[in-house]
Amino acid sequence: MTGAPVDGAGRTGEGSGHEDPRYLLRTATADDLGGARAVMLDTVYRDLKSGYVPRWHADIIDPEAAYLRPERCTLLVVEHRGEIVATGAVRDRGPQAPPNPQWVADRFPSGSTAQLCRIYVRPEHRRHGLARQLVRELGEFAARAGGYAALYLHTDPAVPGAEPFWRSLAREVCDERTLPGGGQGIVHFELPMPVPGAAPVPVPGVVGTPAG
Repeated sequence: MTGAPVDGAGRTGEGSGHEDPRYLLRTATADDLGGARAVMLDTVYRDLKSGYVPRWHADIIDPEAAYLRPERCTLLVVEHRGEIVATGAVRDRGPQAPPNPQWVADRFPSGSTAQLCRIYVRPEHRRHGLARQLVRELGEFAARAGGYAALYLHTDPAVPGAEPFWRSLAREVCDERTLPGGGQGIVHFELPMPVPGAAPVPVPGVVGTPAG
């Protein structure tokens, strides 16, 4: 994956007189976990407004066990001037019932479902295509990993910008707001599984190629 560096306004950085501010997307290492955890925790407190809930967020506290050790899982990070500013992950676990509808859980069983999660970007680094590039790279990882039949995610539409972003990329499976009682108020989506080996489409200003 290649791309020209961009400055904070999305313009090419060459000749700007500023330090090269390119974004580097890569597979996380153990050294990145503190920065990744900070992005995730800030998001669940600030944007999701749930705070840390152990039954939902255990992977945030121990991302190494959740994403780095399992062979068919991964954690990607985006680095900007030495700081982790965005995260995205794949886990090999589908939605569970309860609290999700049973038919959704049946459609996306664990083991054969690659679930996209923790796709978070710090507010000051949004609108640079980082989330879109993370989704693309995570999908490519799932396709290369093998054994996955579906690419699934859910989102909280109360988070500003989340629902239109996912609707631009994925197909709605279930909007729980339409269920009796409103369910959890979340929306379930399925993305097309990329074809392994297809040429990736780079986002200008985002460089780096995640490993295997």
